Amino acid sequence: MKQFCQDLKKGADTLGVKVSPDQVDLMAAHARELQLWNAKMNLTAITDIRLMAYKHFVDALAAAQFLEQPSRIMDIGSGAGFPAVPMKVICPDFDVTMVDAVRKKVSFLNHVARTLKLDKINAVHARVEDLAKDPGHFQGYDTVTARGFADLGKLAALAGPMLAPGGRIYALKGANALAEITSEIEKRFQITHRSYTLPFADAQRVVVILKARRTHA
Repeated sequence: MKQFCQDLKKGADTLGVKVSPDQVDLMAAHARELQLWNAKMNLTAITDIRLMAYKHFVDALAAAQFLEQPSRIMDIGSGAGFPAVPMKVICPDFDVTMVDAVRKKVSFLNHVARTLKLDKINAVHARVEDLAKDPGHFQGYDTVTARGFADLGKLAALAGPMLAPGGRIYALKGANALAEITSEIEKRFQITHRSYTLPFADAQRVVVILKARRTHA
């Protein structure tokens, strides 16, 4: 994993994200478990360790820069743990709930949280639309994150009920994300965005930030 650690550190340095040696070691442990589990089940199509460092881990670290701290976060469609686990590693005060509808992915996520000995992070096997009916989750989060999960309209509809007043949705998207903004989304949310270039992967990324507008009776 020496190459992974070097690439992760180099990518983080390029973005101006500070990571400690201990944090690099934790993310390397996540990558190691991902390789092992991916040999038995399809968790990611990215198997090259260098691409994994840049396209999964560094991408998550880049987006973490834009989140407000501390925060109770729901990460929708967490899959193999991105962006939630790297965000948690570098922002240990975050209280993170990862949600995925695929049971094997949830098993992996909880295994990673135990292996890395992270507290205040867990994975839930559920469809997010069902959690909207659960008072333990409805309007329970300052932040909802999602990486490559559905278009902005669908994401806004699913994530909106999870937000506490003043909460924000952070959608991690590709370069064409702004084309997904519709007039309906503009009516419901104040929209800002942050762009960045993913180091060494020649890829443009956009974080679209949606803050619910106040409704007046």
